[in-house]
Amino acid sequence: MSDKKVLKKGGSFLVEEVSPADVFTPEDFREEHKMIIVTTEDFVKKDAQPRMEELEHKDFEVVRRLMRKAGELGLLGAEVPEEYGGGGLDTVASLLIAEHAVGAGSFSVTINAHSGIGTMPLVFFGTEKQKKKYLPGLCSGEKPGCYALTEPGAGTDALSIQTTAVLSPDGKYYKLNGTKQFITNGGFADVIITYAKVDGDKFTTFVLDRNLEGISTGPEEKKMGIRGTSTVSITLEDVKVPAENVVFEVGRGHVVAFNILDLGRLKLGAASAGVAKMALEACVKYGKERVQFGKPICQFGLIKQKIAEMAIRTYIVESMAYRTGGMIDVIMETLDRTAADYGRQSGKAIEEYAIECSINKIYGSEALALVADEAVQIFGGYGYIEDYPVERIYRDCRILRIFEGTNEINRLITMAFLTRKALKNEIPLLAEMQKAKEELPAMKPLVSKSGGKPLQYQRRLMERAKKLFLFLTDAAVAKYGQAVSEEQEILGRLSDTAIEVFAMESGLARALKSIESCGEEASEMKVNMMKVYVNDAVGRISDYAREVLVATSTEETIQSQLATVANLMHLTPVNTVALRRSIADRIIAAEKFIC
Repeated sequence: MSDKKVLKKGGSFLVEEVSPADVFTPEDFREEHKMIIVTTEDFVKKDAQPRMEELEHKDFEVVRRLMRKAGELGLLGAEVPEEYGGGGLDTVASLLIAEHAVGAGSFSVTINAHSGIGTMPLVFFGTEKQKKKYLPGLCSGEKPGCYALTEPGAGTDALSIQTTAVLSPDGKYYKLNGTKQFITNGGFADVIITYAKVDGDKFTTFVLDRNLEGISTGPEEKKMGIRGTSTVSITLEDVKVPAENVVFEVGRGHVVAFNILDLGRLKLGAASAGVAKMALEACVKYGKERVQFGKPICQFGLIKQKIAEMAIRTYIVESMAYRTGGMIDVIMETLDRTAADYGRQSGKAIEEYAIECSINKIYGSEALALVADEAVQIFGGYGYIEDYPVERIYRDCRILRIFEGTNEINRLITMAFLTRKALKNEIPLLAEMQKAKEELPAMKPLVSKSGGKPLQYQRRLMERAKKLFLFLTDAAVAKYGQAVSEEQEILGRLSDTAIEVFAMESGLARALKSIESCGEEASEMKVNMMKVYVNDAVGRISDYAREVLVATSTEETIQSQLATVANLMHLTPVNTVALRRSIADRIIAAEKFIC
């Protein structure tokens, strides 16, 4: 990054041009970040992978031993302040742990749930007494944690929970009653972050010690994937919870829940990149060994096409995740670490990028779904057999589109937060929408000029995609007004357009930054990836635009609206066949993801 770090408003990427120099990329990792990668990968290889069979069969004694080992290495409390036993590291460090722990299979989900949603509510919102009591044990792994929010009748709609909390007459404790469902780590956790309603409507966060009387767990769920994780229901029957165990404030539990989920969504994006790299590496090595029709299958064009697309999507996920982590770290540096409310300031800072966190979750999980599916296809019949790694990857990754809020709700969250920022005038979305409405009909098709600077044509197309998003959003608001919040299909396509913009811009910024620092030759792989990605993304965005405009326009205006989109997003296509072959050849030669 440039010496002068630029603080960006969340969602502002849709209304302003972003300088590549201001975007954090994996090439910007510092020595401490590289050390974290080594530490995490060594732990996975030496401690976790030799016990994979036991882990996958829910040997929770092994899980607890490995948790303590991970704690000793600093992998469980990276973001926790040092005074409470943590590492006091930045967001990028926590993303690296999430990405590089995935080689441990289900166990990576166990530690990410523990160190993220099972720990960070106390870091951000706990009292000093709560932090001193619970955080050291959570950081060391001596006290595994879990997050109990979901209920049988309240999943994505978290605020509709039925668990109750009634204050005792003397005000010393709350009596909790209710059932939580699908709780990761619930079978062995010692610390439980949970939610209940006080006085029937005050959504409130509590921290519970597992040994409190009245807490019981159901049997382990038999799951499609992540089979090594503990997933149980937790029943609370007249559990007396000390009043001092309220986290933050009575009636403010939604603030805790939503801030924590934002961070979880971002980490899920980083983890998706890690699994995608693992799947790609397995496919390339298998493709070089598997011979059909007299040659390795990796030499066939359709297999190269798959390998290239897997690599491109992995590059985009990685670029998006660390760009977002870098943005959060910039805003974190503006906070006073000595302030009594530093934790709450941190939570508020992360909320600033709720849009980007949701985008990472959606894109990362869906890109990984594509990668995992293609991995099984490359392995053929063997990909369906448990002895081969891609079978487990395929099963395990399916939950990621459901974890941390379904991708459907995250698409709606993206647009809801953009609307909120617009109405608060935090970003000039409304003004830019009006400007796009006036300017776009007169815009002419872009011309791709040979001999210019690399990726400048692609960058201009990406900037036009931003204008198209504004144009489509204006069209939707013009037709539906405030009722647009009920038009989920339209909001979904607007969100898809915003996601593609963020994906293109993240990948382009990384490639352009690489050209600036390393030169065109050293950046060729990134350049080729972005030529292919933008080429295909423009087509997807144009399809989204037609769908939105047909739904929002009249018979009199539809043709002119469609013509505007055609001119705006006119594309001079690149030779994606040749580019994909080139990308695949380099991946095959390296036998792993490279860019």
